[in-house]
Amino acid sequence: MDHDAVNAVFVPKLTRMETKADISARVAREIMDTEVARRNAKTARLRAARLEQEAEAATNKEKTSPPRRAQKVSS
Repeated sequence: MDHDAVNAVFVPKLTRMETKADISARVAREIMDTEVARRNAKTARLRAARLEQEAEAATNKEKTSPPRRAQKVSS
């Protein structure tokens, strides 16, 4: 018989250590997924703030005229 078909019908019972390992692995994955989500959110927030700041700087740069040079006094 096909082992996949047998395992689909008769789910093998996990031992106590396998169950604890599964729980630990699941919790570890949840923690890592949470950290990745927080990091991605922070990156997106900081990127948006940087782009906004760059846009404001470009706008302010366009509004101000370049400083004029002082004329030299000829003697």
